[in-house]
Amino acid sequence: MGLDLLKAFVVGGIICVIGQLLIDLTKLTPGKVLTMFVVIGVLLGAVGVYEPLVEFAGSGATVPLTGFGYALAKGVREAIQEEGAMGIIKGALTASSAGITTAVVCGLILSVVAKPKEK
Repeated sequence: MGLDLLKAFVVGGIICVIGQLLIDLTKLTPGKVLTMFVVIGVLLGAVGVYEPLVEFAGSGATVPLTGFGYALAKGVREAIQEEGAMGIIKGALTASSAGITTAVVCGLILSVVAKPKEK
């Protein structure tokens, strides 16, 4: 278990360091970097390159935004195999529903608790 935690920490940390370096050293906005990570995850997941990283690092590869893109690609691939072309839309929505719901609910709770103010 300790080795699994270490692998997840190192791989997840490397992904996050790459994102932080892109933000700090380029003129890319955080939104563009986040979008780029999701697209990279979709592309790597679609060609089967991201799967071995997920098997190796577990949550270290699935929790960052590249993992969200990977989940989208995997959901679409599985749904297309089961349902044909209709799976293109259904697979992405099914695969991402838990993550999107969690983000929306947490955002709602924090907006009520933190009482955000305009700058």
